[in-house]
Amino acid sequence: MRTTTMDSSLKRLFIHNRSLPNADRYTQIERIERDWIMPKVAALIARTPPVGSRTQWVAALEGLLDGEQKGTPAGHYLAEEASREQFTLVVREFALDGLTEAQNFFPIIPRLPIRAQMAVMRVLIDEFGCGNLQQAHSQLYRNLLTELGLPLDLNHYLDHTSDETYAFLNVFYWLTQRVPDVEYFLGALAYLEASIPAAFTVQVRACERLGITHGRYYSEHVHIDDFHRKEMQLAIRECGATRAMDPTKLWIGALLLSELIGTAFEAAVRRAREEA
Repeated sequence: MRTTTMDSSLKRLFIHNRSLPNADRYTQIERIERDWIMPKVAALIARTPPVGSRTQWVAALEGLLDGEQKGTPAGHYLAEEASREQFTLVVREFALDGLTEAQNFFPIIPRLPIRAQMAVMRVLIDEFGCGNLQQAHSQLYRNLLTELGLPLDLNHYLDHTSDETYAFLNVFYWLTQRVPDVEYFLGALAYLEASIPAAFTVQVRACERLGITHGRYYSEHVHIDDFHRKEMQLAIRECGATRAMDPTKLWIGALLLSELIGTAFEAAVRRAREEA
């Protein structure tokens, strides 16, 4: 069963995050995040052994990525067995992400030293197609939606998105606007950019198998995110050159995002199999 309800707090959080801010909205955002993300982060902190250095952080990240590259049954099913209808349902599940990709990253920029800003901005420039609409990642997702017969209106998906996906969507608003330490954001985005090239081979294979012609949203990520992976490590090094960095917080950021995106993907494939 889909876990989103009409009054889901995580759905409301997403809407608040994308609305004109005022005191009441901030109060609602803080209340929802206090009950949702704060306990999750606290639990990760409590069970995560300290990471002693940036070198150890890089090794821990590589170990996490190596384990995830083995794939999951859900990933194998989507790549090799899912019907076009089931694939379409998975694409629909992540439409809010694809249509708003990277829009929530900008608020972190003023909190970073100038050289780290440049590294993150190079990532963002790519996300927005270097100013070319046809290359922008959100436009590539729009092309995919159109081919699959899905609408382009963001509001259409508000009631078709699960809480697991809303959690993944909302976490970057917290990571870029309200996180107490930038290490959590840097670790999370470093993980995301490093994990996508392997993770999206699942969707690339599904598009090839199903004859979907606008699968470039996925293949472009497989290509460009290897560069983004290097840029995020550069951003972390540049931050470390200006002040003391806590590598444990980098690691917790990576673990947090790994958990949220993995849960969202597994749930999306499971629901697609049930609904189709």
